[in-house]
Amino acid sequence: MRLELYQAETARIAADQSALLKQAKAILGQGRALTPLEQSGVLHALQILIENAIGKAKQWLKASDQPVPVSGYDAFKALANNDLIAQDDLPAWNAIVGLRNRLVHDYMNIDIDQITTLLAANKDQFVVAFLLQPLRD
Repeated sequence: MRLELYQAETARIAADQSALLKQAKAILGQGRALTPLEQSGVLHALQILIENAIGKAKQWLKASDQPVPVSGYDAFKALANNDLIAQDDLPAWNAIVGLRNRLVHDYMNIDIDQITTLLAANKDQFVVAFLLQPLRD
């Protein structure tokens, strides 16, 4: 897939998943708790956003003729080491990758209250902004 097409698809997925999370935020803003189905949708949307970001990080490294690591943590570290993202953002990316890992591998121990707090603070927008940002050298 050409890089421009990849970027367009990444942005489309980011917009779609962000719209779902926006609906959940509106429900929470009305003071209503999310139903179990809505909670699952939120968790899935976050997982897709984060996996999309990890994929974009790896594509960016590949397009920059850099080695592409297997680990999401290492992909963002490589972006920071190559000045493609700010070093100061690395702790936030490590937390985001850690959240993805918990969503996928430790799903029985997810605290939905922490997830809704994350949404209320618009922490998901950090990932969306990255996904909407065009790739650059």
